Amino acid sequence: MPIRTLLWLAIGSLAMAAYGAPAQAAEGTNDSRPNIVMFLVDDMGWQDTSVPFHTEETPFNRRYHTPNMQRLAKSGMKFTQAYSCTVCTPTRVSLMTGLNAARHRVTNWTLRVEPATDREHDTLRFPGWNSGGLCPTSGVKRTVHATPLPAVLRQAGYRTIHTGKAHFGAVDTPGADPLNLGFDVNIAGHAAGAPASYLGTDNFSNKRSNKNRPWDVPGLEKYHGQDIFLTEALTREALVAMDQAIDDGKPFFLYVAHYAVHTPLMKDSRFYQTYRDAGLDHKEAMYSAMIEGMDKSLGDILDNIERHDLSDETIVLFTSDNGGLSAHARGGEPNTHNRPLASGKGSAYEGGIREPMIVRWPGVTKAGSTCTQPVIIEDFFPTILEMAGIEGFQQIGGVLDGRSFAGLLHGEHDDVRDERPLFWHYPNHWGGTGPGIAPSSTIRRGDWKLIYYYADGRYELFNLAEDIGEYHDLADERPEIRDRMAKELGRYLVDVDATVPVDKSSGEPVAYPGGVR
Repeated sequence: MPIRTLLWLAIGSLAMAAYGAPAQAAEGTNDSRPNIVMFLVDDMGWQDTSVPFHTEETPFNRRYHTPNMQRLAKSGMKFTQAYSCTVCTPTRVSLMTGLNAARHRVTNWTLRVEPATDREHDTLRFPGWNSGGLCPTSGVKRTVHATPLPAVLRQAGYRTIHTGKAHFGAVDTPGADPLNLGFDVNIAGHAAGAPASYLGTDNFSNKRSNKNRPWDVPGLEKYHGQDIFLTEALTREALVAMDQAIDDGKPFFLYVAHYAVHTPLMKDSRFYQTYRDAGLDHKEAMYSAMIEGMDKSLGDILDNIERHDLSDETIVLFTSDNGGLSAHARGGEPNTHNRPLASGKGSAYEGGIREPMIVRWPGVTKAGSTCTQPVIIEDFFPTILEMAGIEGFQQIGGVLDGRSFAGLLHGEHDDVRDERPLFWHYPNHWGGTGPGIAPSSTIRRGDWKLIYYYADGRYELFNLAEDIGEYHDLADERPEIRDRMAKELGRYLVDVDATVPVDKSSGEPVAYPGGVR
C-alpha cells in the first residue's frame, strides 16, 4: 500500500476517534433500534420505473419493469416531490452531512483535487469550490470538514456497511475511502463516480489501458473473470455483510449505492433481450436492463430481510442522486427521457433534480400511501438520526440545513414545509447541453421556482403546480415574484458564503442574484 494512502488512513482513524460521542441513542432504545437500509441509485430519473410518481401512469412507467420498487411502494410511502442535486457528489455529501451544497461547497462531481472537474466555459471561471469532497479531518486542501452520517450511527452502536459507489472524496484524500468516514465495512467504494466496466469478464476494469485507472472498481477480485454484472456482485457482497451483522447481534446501517445506472451503458444479459424484443434500440435496451438489474438487487435485499424475519425491525429508504441522464449517451431524442419533466442530469429543471423516493418504516408509514410535500436530500440526515433514536447531535459548525421528514412518515402534514424555501447551487459547468444545463442557482418556495443563470444574469420563473414541464417562463409576466425570490436566493447564498463563478473579462466574481451583496 502506498505510503500516502497509509498516512491518510492514519489521519482518518485519528479523525474518527476525535469525533468522540457526537450524539447518543435515546435512553431505552438500545434493544429496539431499527435496522436501516439506504438504497441510493445513480442517475436514475423520476420516470425510470414502473412506479408512477406523476399524477397518472406515463409511457415511461410502462416501459420499465421494477416489481420490487412496486413492492416497496405498496408497503410504504411514495414521495412525489423529492429532490437531490443536479449531479452526484454534491448529493452524496449533502446526504452524509445534512448540509446544503451551497454551504458545504462540494458543488460539482469530484475526482481529483487538481484539476477540478469543471469543463471549460466561454465566459466564466470556477475557482474556490471544494473539489476534494468530504473529509473526516480539517486542514486537507479544498475539502469540507463535517461529521458523516455513518460516524454518528457507529457511535450509537450500529454496524455501518458501505456497498458500491462512494464518490465522497477525491483521489488521495482521506474521504476517498468510506472506512475513514465511519463505515465499518467498505465494499467496492472509492474516489471514482463510475465503473470502468460493469462486467466481471472485464474484471470491472478498462483492460485496454495499463496506465493509472481511477475508474477500476476495487475489492471484487473474487468475481474477476466471471460472467457476472457489477450490480449482482455488489448485491451478493451486501447480503454477506448484512448476514454477518445479524449473526453478531448488531443493528445495521446498510448503505447500498449502486454504480448503476451511470454510464458506461453495458449489456446486462439477464434482462436485455426482453427490452430489445419490445422494440427499444440497443442503448435504451441496455439502460432498461440496468434499471431492472438494480430493481432485482432491491428485491434481493428485501428478501434477505424477510428471510431473517426482520421486516418489522428494518426501515428501507430508496432514492436517486440526481435526475436521469438525458443530454447524451442515451438512445432517442436528447433531453426527453424524464418527461413530463424537462431535461435531465446536470439541469436545474425538474428532470435534473426531482427523484423517485420511497420509504418503508414498519409500524409508522401507511402501506401504499403518498406524500406530496417537498423534501430534499439533506433532509435524510436528521430523519435517519431520528429513526435511530439518536438525540443531541451537533454538526460541526452548529448548523444542519436538513429538516427531518419523520413526521411526514407518520402521516402528519408539515405546515412549515409548504412554504419552506429549497435551494440548489451549481456554480459549475457540467459539460452537457440542454434546457437548464448551465452554471446556476435555484430557489423553490411553494409552487414557485426561480432559476438564476450566472453567465448572463438571466432569470427563469415557473409555477410547478400549473406547469410541471417548465414550458412557460413567467419571469417577465410576474416581476414582483421574480424579484422577491431573487433577493431571497441572493441573501441565502451570501449568508452561507457560497462560491460564485468569476467573469473572465473583468476578473471579478459574478453578482449574486437579486443584486444582493
